[in-house]
Amino acid sequence: MDIKDLIRTVPDFPKKGIMFRDVTTLLKHPEGFRKTIDLFYERYSNMDIDKIVGIESRGFILAGALAYKMGKGFVPVRKPGKLPAEKERVEYELEYGKDTLEIHKDSILPGEKVLIIDDLLATGGTCNAAISLVEKLNGKVVECAFIVDLPDLKGKEKLSKYSVFNLVEFEGD
Repeated sequence: MDIKDLIRTVPDFPKKGIMFRDVTTLLKHPEGFRKTIDLFYERYSNMDIDKIVGIESRGFILAGALAYKMGKGFVPVRKPGKLPAEKERVEYELEYGKDTLEIHKDSILPGEKVLIIDDLLATGGTCNAAISLVEKLNGKVVECAFIVDLPDLKGKEKLSKYSVFNLVEFEGD
C-alpha cells in the first residue's frame, strides 16, 4: 500500500488553479493511517525528543497519535482565541495576507527537544511561525515532519536552517 495513492487531489480548491492535496482520505483509511504513524515512529523512536508540536488542525491528528505511541507530550499550536492560558504568539505572512499562531507559555520548557509535525509543507510560512514559537520558549527544534511536501513551492528552502522530513512529494500541477 502506497500512502501517496491514498491522498486525494482536489482541483481548484481553495481557488482556481490550486491542486489541493487532501490527506483526509489517508486518515480515514485504517491501514493507511496506521502506516503513516508507524513510518513517523520508525524515524523518531530513537531520537531524543521531549515534546511533539502539532500545527492546527491536521497536525494535531498526527502529533497526537505519534506522541501517544512514543510516550511523549503533545503540544498544540493554534490560531488565535483558542488557547485559554497565558500564551506566546507570532504573526506571519501568507501569500494572501497575514495570520497568527499561538502556543501556551508553559507548554515547552527551556532546552526541551521538539519535533514539529503537520500534514503538508507548501511555502513553509506556517511551520516557520511554529518554529518561532518553540524558540521563543527556548525549546530546540529537532526536526519538522510532514506527510506531504510540495517541492515546487520551495517550503524546504524557507526552513533550510532545520532538518525537514516528509513521507511523499507531489511535484507539478
